[in-house]
Amino acid sequence: MALHLRTLTLSHFRSHRRVAFHFDGRPVAFFGPNGAGKTNLLEAVSLLSPGRGLRRAAAEDLGRHPERLGWRIAATIQRGDALHEVETGADPDSPRFLRIDGKTAPQSALGRIAPMLWLTPAMDRLWIEAPEGRRRFLDRMAMAFFPDHAEAALAYEKAMRQRNRLLRDQARDGAWYLALEAQMAHSGAQMTANRRATLRLLAGAGGQGAGFPVAALSLLDDAPPEEEALAAALSAGRRADMAAGRSLTGPHRADLGAIWTEKDMPAAQCSTGEQKALLISTVLAHARALAAQTGAPPILLLDEVSAHLDADRRAALYDALCALGAQAFLTGTELALFAPLGARAQHFALSDSAEGARIDEATP
Repeated sequence: MALHLRTLTLSHFRSHRRVAFHFDGRPVAFFGPNGAGKTNLLEAVSLLSPGRGLRRAAAEDLGRHPERLGWRIAATIQRGDALHEVETGADPDSPRFLRIDGKTAPQSALGRIAPMLWLTPAMDRLWIEAPEGRRRFLDRMAMAFFPDHAEAALAYEKAMRQRNRLLRDQARDGAWYLALEAQMAHSGAQMTANRRATLRLLAGAGGQGAGFPVAALSLLDDAPPEEEALAAALSAGRRADMAAGRSLTGPHRADLGAIWTEKDMPAAQCSTGEQKALLISTVLAHARALAAQTGAPPILLLDEVSAHLDADRRAALYDALCALGAQAFLTGTELALFAPLGARAQHFALSDSAEGARIDEATP
């Protein structure tokens, strides 16, 4: 089953006044100087998946300045034999909208059309920084396998925010907590089950990546995985939670553990280059696992990844992407970084101008 972006049109998005692309399913390499708008293009593609995109920016921050005319992203996405028209954007001082095939749709619907995963320079410290980033990374992988994971996470977060408000207000009537804790337990158990199933699927596909170290991933979570047990733990923990002013138990406190299997070394203790290689290995394992399950790998967004790899690993990454048949969008400052891809990819040169980025298709 094919999965790829066929067309992409941006209007007043970030640095781009208006650009339009036609893609044929091969990997796509954007190259040009810093500040030319390469990452902005990847961000636009990322907004065709659930959530706030790879920069997690608010809708009001995505429009081109100084015009403030609102912004639009329109795309056609091919998934198997189906072709979907997707449009998203926001007018000034208005919330973001989403239309799929001409009809208003929730963001969770995007996960059923185009599963997507990305790596950015900001994620280079993923293994050594706070657990929040690792949870977000794991949940995005889970959404590709289980599109309802996004809905479960949203329901859990909403109920937890309401419960936390009660805790901060020192509300002591247990009846006020019951429905919220029941919702947290139901959604939280689903989240945990999806996360664990995702890691099992990745483990089955993780040892096939030539040129990259294999990461053994684990879910670090002290909360009970069963719905009834989690509800009981939340009820029993109210006094401690009230003292803290927040919920101390649940999947929102889970972490993603990673060990470089060959050296039996935690990812946090690996060198910077090794940590990057482990991230790439995980992304490739995810793509292989999803392809095995659904017939198509996810769309991949790899921002400045090539520049941080030596020539051998760079070639190994390109070979792996092409073997998977994945439509990967890559960025770099020079065409030479993508030379090993040759005609296996589309190449676009970006240059900055007063009218916005100039974009020309290039021949490798």
